[in-house]
Amino acid sequence: MKLIETKDAVGHVLCHDLTRIVPGESKDAQFRKGHVVTEDDIPMLLSMGKEHLYVWEVDENTLHENEAADRLVALCESAHMRRGAVKEGKIELFATENGVFQVDVARLDTLNDLPDIMVATRHTNTTVCVGDKLGGTRIIPLLIDRHRIEEAEALIGSEPLFRLTPFRAGLKAGVVTTGSEVFSGRIEDKFTPVVERKLAAFGVPVAQHRICDDQTANIVQAIREVRASGVDLVLCTGGMSVDPDDRTPAAIRDSGANIVTYGAPVLPGAMFLLGYYGDGVPVMGLPGCVMYSRASIFDLVLPRVVAGIRLSRADFTRLGNGGLCLQCETCTFPNCGFGKE
Repeated sequence: MKLIETKDAVGHVLCHDLTRIVPGESKDAQFRKGHVVTEDDIPMLLSMGKEHLYVWEVDENTLHENEAADRLVALCESAHMRRGAVKEGKIELFATENGVFQVDVARLDTLNDLPDIMVATRHTNTTVCVGDKLGGTRIIPLLIDRHRIEEAEALIGSEPLFRLTPFRAGLKAGVVTTGSEVFSGRIEDKFTPVVERKLAAFGVPVAQHRICDDQTANIVQAIREVRASGVDLVLCTGGMSVDPDDRTPAAIRDSGANIVTYGAPVLPGAMFLLGYYGDGVPVMGLPGCVMYSRASIFDLVLPRVVAGIRLSRADFTRLGNGGLCLQCETCTFPNCGFGKE
């Protein structure tokens, strides 16, 4: 810290708040600690009686918090994001598209382990809308050694920490409803309307629908008919448990799908199935809980499928931490802990 004449203060950083008093009107900080003095500030400072100022001594090896935040946010930012204005050394990122927000959590942890640096984010794999806040970054002190930021940049490299994958437009879904009780008309199909409603939330219509009994060959035929129509995703409802008449998983496999997982560490949704065909079209086997639970594994997986993000076995393994829905009397999903990694 050093004392300089105000007229020589342009480009220097204030060490403390400077208060301006307007009699009968206001008393507030006109300039905040950390403010970089500009040429336009000089007349106001002099009118406040500030002939001299205490400023930080900044050299070529020291960065102000605003410059440091700018370099840190560059490590996070990627397509479909915009920066907010720098404020008190903090810069936030916002979504410019509806889609799925993802964070490289391991690399984020490594960055936040460095002293005097922080990046805070939404949970990874979160559905976001245009304008939603994604994350923010700043340094802890007012000034930081340039080499600390260079260390962070070398550690993270050129691949951004954040990714936002927009939802795809123009998708069409095919639904295969299984169950002899529905096929025969003994009970009403209440599953398909639930699926239609959840798909509609992402702008995906059901273009093909088949109802068939519990015979494996018939389910396979129905799936192939739906596939042949050119749909972008296939959903099979019912027949996903271990009962002898539940043959949907075997039928999905026999239809030519490569199974990523049958079963997941999520409640409700343990009997969920996901697979992909050779052309990349996903197929899901939906257990009965999707029909009656307000939130289930389907709500965790569907956004990524609509965004075109291909899921692996490891993606499902990670769902166990946070995969228990508490079945709250008043459901607040997705604004709760269910499915948050």
